Amino acid sequence: MPPMHKTGVNPTLALQRDLKLLEHLDELGYHEAWIGEHHSAGSELIASPEVMIAAAAERTKYIKLGTGVNSLPYHHPFMLADRIVMLDHLTRGRMMFGAGPGQLTSDAHMLGIDPMTQRPRMEQSLDVMMRLFRGETVTEQTDWYTCNEAVLQIKPYSNFDIAVASSVSPSGSKLAGKYGVGLISIAATEPAAFQMLDYNLKVWEDEAQRHGHVVDRSKARLMGPMHIAETMEKARENCRYGLQWIWDYLGHIIPLGDPNGPPPPTDIDDFIDQANESGRMVIGTPEMAIAQIERLQEKTGGFGCYLFMGADMADWHQTLRSYELFAEQVMPHFTGQLAGPQASYDKIIGAGSRWVDATLGAQLTAIADYEELKAKRV
Repeated sequence: MPPMHKTGVNPTLALQRDLKLLEHLDELGYHEAWIGEHHSAGSELIASPEVMIAAAAERTKYIKLGTGVNSLPYHHPFMLADRIVMLDHLTRGRMMFGAGPGQLTSDAHMLGIDPMTQRPRMEQSLDVMMRLFRGETVTEQTDWYTCNEAVLQIKPYSNFDIAVASSVSPSGSKLAGKYGVGLISIAATEPAAFQMLDYNLKVWEDEAQRHGHVVDRSKARLMGPMHIAETMEKARENCRYGLQWIWDYLGHIIPLGDPNGPPPPTDIDDFIDQANESGRMVIGTPEMAIAQIERLQEKTGGFGCYLFMGADMADWHQTLRSYELFAEQVMPHFTGQLAGPQASYDKIIGAGSRWVDATLGAQLTAIADYEELKAKRV
C-alpha cells in the first residue's frame, strides 16, 4: 500500500479508505499489509507509515502491519528505531519493519539529500538500528547523524519481522542477507526483475550464510500488480478507471520496461493484453491469479508471501471485490482448505438418496413410536 490514488479524489476520503481497506483485509484473512512513506508527487499520500499503523492497529485484530518501507535516509536512526519499538508494543507484536532508501527522488530533493547518497545512508542507518534493536549502546558520528551513547529505553515487545526492499539489482538482497532479515521484492513481476528473482534470492541466502545467518524462504515477499473479477471482461472494464493513469504516473518516478525497446501501448485494451502476456500484471480472473503465483513459485523455488501493489487500478468498490475474490478462491487453493469441504460434499452427493432415506426412515419410526405410545395411554 504505497498507496497509489488518482488525483482529483478527496485526500481525506482516500486516507480513510486506506484504513477501511486494512479492516477489510483483516476480516478476509489476509496475513500482512505493508504501508509506504512518501512526501511528494500527489498520488502516494501516506507521509508516516508509523502513524497509519497505529491507527490501523486499533481497527484490526489479526493482520500484521509493516512499514513498507521507511525511507531510512530521511530519519535519524535512533529516533526511527525508538518509534518502531514503541509500535511493536502498541500492536502487541503485529508490527513489521521494512527498510529502504526512499523511492521518490523528489522527496530527497526537498530534503536536500543527494540521491546518490541514499543507498549508502540506508546501510549506515540500518546498521545502527539493528544494533539498537539488540539492546546495544551506540556511539557513532557521520556526516548526517550523531549518536552519543544512544540506547533504547525499552526493549522490543516481540521478535518482529524486518525486511529490506529489493528491486532488480542484488544490493537489497545483499544487505538483507548481511543481517539475516527478510526481503521484499517490490517489482517481482516486472519482466527484468522476474528474470533476476532466483538470482537475487540466491544472493540473499549466500550473503546470510557468509555472515553466519540462515534465512527463511517464508520471509521472502514478492510484489506485483493484480486486479481480478468474475470474468476477464469485467476485470478489463474495471481497470479502465485507473490502470493507465497509474502506469503513466510510475513512468515519471521510476524506470519502467526496456529503455531501448518500444513504448507500451497507449490503447488500454492493448496495454492490458501486453501486461498479462508479459506476466507484468494480472488483470483477469482468480484462475489467472493462481497461475501467476504458481509461475513465481516455479521461478524462485518457493517464497513466503505474495503482495498486491496497492493502487487504484479500479474504483473503490471493485477494488474491495477483487480482494474478496482472491480470499474466496485463490487463498484456499494454496492453503489446501478447499479440498476437505469439496470431498465431504462429493461424498454426500455421490451417495444418492442414502442419507435422505435414512433421515426419512428415522422420522417415520419416531412418528410410529409416538402413535404406539399414544394408543397405550388410551
